[in-house]
Amino acid sequence: MVDRVYKGAIPQFKTRLRELRREFASIKTRTDWNRLRVEPLLRHVESLEAVLRSKRHAAQISRLTRGVSMFHSDLVYLQHNLQELSKTLERERRTET
Repeated sequence: MVDRVYKGAIPQFKTRLRELRREFASIKTRTDWNRLRVEPLLRHVESLEAVLRSKRHAAQISRLTRGVSMFHSDLVYLQHNLQELSKTLERERRTET
């Protein structure tokens, strides 16, 4: 179950990070949020996605289900970062105008 949720959430996070990257690029800020947070998170998500698609992962799936807390921690970490980046984007937009 967690594996299915995890596999579904990772592409959603990737899509949202790409949107945030585009949105941050469209405004002028004193901090380069894309380089500071968005790009590293995007690389992290892409590496997780690559692991999920690998044949090696599929062969070890039964062992990975025992690591539910690790799956959950990835999801919480990424979700929290996306929420904070969205808040930061809104603050930056307000100060830009």
